[in-house]
Amino acid sequence: MTDTAPIRCIIVDDEPLAVALLADYVSKTPGLQTVLRTTHVLEALQAVQEDKADLLFLDIQMPELTGIQFMKIIRKKCKVILTTAYAQYAMEGYEHDVVDYLLKPVTLDRFIISVEKAKDRIRPSTAPLIDNSAEVPAQARQDHIFIKTEYRIQRVDLSDINYIEALRDYIAIHTGAGKILSLESMRHMEEILPESRFLRIHKSYIVNRDKIDYLERGRVVIGKEYLPIGDTYKEKVRVKLGLL
Repeated sequence: MTDTAPIRCIIVDDEPLAVALLADYVSKTPGLQTVLRTTHVLEALQAVQEDKADLLFLDIQMPELTGIQFMKIIRKKCKVILTTAYAQYAMEGYEHDVVDYLLKPVTLDRFIISVEKAKDRIRPSTAPLIDNSAEVPAQARQDHIFIKTEYRIQRVDLSDINYIEALRDYIAIHTGAGKILSLESMRHMEEILPESRFLRIHKSYIVNRDKIDYLERGRVVIGKEYLPIGDTYKEKVRVKLGLL
């Protein structure tokens, strides 16, 4: 696929309405093209095996093959975004390096976020599919993320996050209501959090810029928390916060 060619999409779900909704979203998203929309999993499987797709929107629960079985067969032949009505089934998908998962009913804003992640993996050297923020519909602006915890996949509103802390084997997302523990990596958090709102200040800390009260003696202060600014991050922090 060339950098200018559209990303070829296959949509497979045993629910016709789910297929129609995703096909509509694809048609509204620059840089995407639907090459197959189907409720027949074996038809989709054949198309993927014939290298007809760059990106697959794949339902997890289907009668002939589950989404997990489907991915085991195709062995990463194309990028996959899982779709499901049940968050607990999405966890296994991460073992197969899926791009993302979409919880039904799928909203346009969440769809666009997933597509942006897929685009970065399919053609990382290209410009974003949506590169003019003024043209992005208001509902497409990112206001939340989904985080894998030990027992579930949890929605976290960005406005609730004070800062994120790297611990030994996991991370802690500190919110006004407490902290959420996750096995996500700090690198992944940097990738999924909007840079306009979050800033990494240390190898162990990412902060919500809106929550910063002040800076003092090489530290960022958020409420009663004093978070150190790492030596390698000092220049970046100064630039991002307009302190030059």
